[in-house]
Amino acid sequence: TYPSSVEMYTFAESSTIGFEGSKVIGSHVGGFAKIRASIVVPEQGLEHGTIHIEIDMDSLYSDDPELTTVLKGADFFDVQAYSTSTFHSTKIVEQNGDYTVTGNLRLHGVTKSITFPATIQVSDEAIAAQSEFSIKRFDFGITYPGKMDDLIRDEVLIFFDIEALKKQP
Repeated sequence: TYPSSVEMYTFAESSTIGFEGSKVIGSHVGGFAKIRASIVVPEQGLEHGTIHIEIDMDSLYSDDPELTTVLKGADFFDVQAYSTSTFHSTKIVEQNGDYTVTGNLRLHGVTKSITFPATIQVSDEAIAAQSEFSIKRFDFGITYPGKMDDLIRDEVLIFFDIEALKKQP
C-alpha cells in the first residue's frame, strides 16, 4: 500500500503498444491488445515514480493473420512458454521537458535493461506518453534469421501512445 501523497494512474483502454519488424523486402506492424499497467507518482514528481507494464503476449496481432500465428510460435515469441512480458522502470529523468526512461524489459524469458526517450505530459487527471525506439531482438533470445533471400533485421521498432488516468480513491 502507498501513502496518500502518492498518485496512482492506470492505462486507459485507448493506450497502444506496437512494433514494426522489417526484413530485406519489407516490413510488418503489429501490437498487443491486452496491456495492464500502472504509473505511481509520489509528491516529489514523476522523476521519483515508477512505471509497470504487463503485456499478454497471446494478445499479439499483426497486419497479416498468418504472420501473427508465426510470431506467436516457437521461432519468435513462443507465447506458450512466455505468456507475459513486463517492463518495470528503474529511473525516469527529465531534462528541459524531455524524458528518458530506463527500466527492465522481460521478453521471451530474458530480462534486459533498456533506455528510451519519451514525450510525457502530466496533468491533474492523466499522464500522456509517446515514444518510438528500437530494441535488438537477439538480445532477448529471438534469433530466427528468416529465409536466405529474405533475412529479418535484428532491430525491431517499438512505439507507444499511452494515456494513464488518475485512479480515484
